[in-house]
Amino acid sequence: QLQLVESGGGLVQPRGSLRLSCAADGFTLANYAMGWFRQAPGKEREGVSCISSSGDHTNYADSVKGRFTISRDNAKNTVYLQMNSLKPEDTAVYYCAAGFFCLRRLRKDMYDYWGQGTQVTVPA
Repeated sequence: QLQLVESGGGLVQPRGSLRLSCAADGFTLANYAMGWFRQAPGKEREGVSCISSSGDHTNYADSVKGRFTISRDNAKNTVYLQMNSLKPEDTAVYYCAAGFFCLRRLRKDMYDYWGQGTQVTVPA
């Protein structure tokens, strides 16, 4: 009943852009801080960005600052990740997650609900 579903992934050329969406079914996203994480094969899941429940503050990993923008539309029960100036290093499965805090350090153990992920591929 509590589900997060990511969409919008795909293949994009370096320097290109992509927008990911995360939609909730079974609960109200307005009650949660939301995070985006990513995981490449053989690597640990790492935090990308988060946004507070109200949308009044955000945090970004250093590797994506200035290139990615997180936003939310609570009326649509949806969170977005706009990704610009994409690099091959951004290739990963991207996951959205719901939790209670959006802090400078993006810790996956602070998030309770997870989507199944969407693949983003940026070829070299």
